[in-house]
Amino acid sequence: MSQFSIKPLADERGIRNALSELLIETVANGGSVSFMHPLAPEDADAFWQDSLGAAARGERVVLGAFDGNDLIGTVTLLLKLPPNQPHRAEIAKMMTRVARRGRGVATALMRAAEQLAITHGRTLLVLDTAEEDGAGPFYERLGFQLTGLIPDYALKPHGGLTGTMIYWKRIGVAVA
Repeated sequence: MSQFSIKPLADERGIRNALSELLIETVANGGSVSFMHPLAPEDADAFWQDSLGAAARGERVVLGAFDGNDLIGTVTLLLKLPPNQPHRAEIAKMMTRVARRGRGVATALMRAAEQLAITHGRTLLVLDTAEEDGAGPFYERLGFQLTGLIPDYALKPHGGLTGTMIYWKRIGVAVA
């Protein structure tokens, strides 16, 4: 396994291009990350421009995993939630380059996101993943608990419905 670094991302053209390529690749390979295939580059860029703008305002953190200068994975930690939920954060857009999967990139990104959530005073993480071809077993290995399944929640990138599985994990506090 090669070494890689993880850092928060800012809105720079090269970063947005790399994130857009990763998003397009993920969707093309069936990743259920809110978009349909084929995903136009300008739509991917607009998404990341908005997301990185929200990061600049402190509403989220977009983390990138790099092998040298190559972006090989990303995850977003959503921090701006309703006033009655200041104790939680949400994991979104967990993606790893197809050629780099199974090498610890996603695990390192998730651990970094969890530590950031703790730093921001959060004690609960939530996320969802597709029922079909989703990452449920991966999240369970990281200590997330399955709450339940919502059937027919979203369209798969290439068409057809899939359910979504909702997960949670207590963080930063002693669990009784």
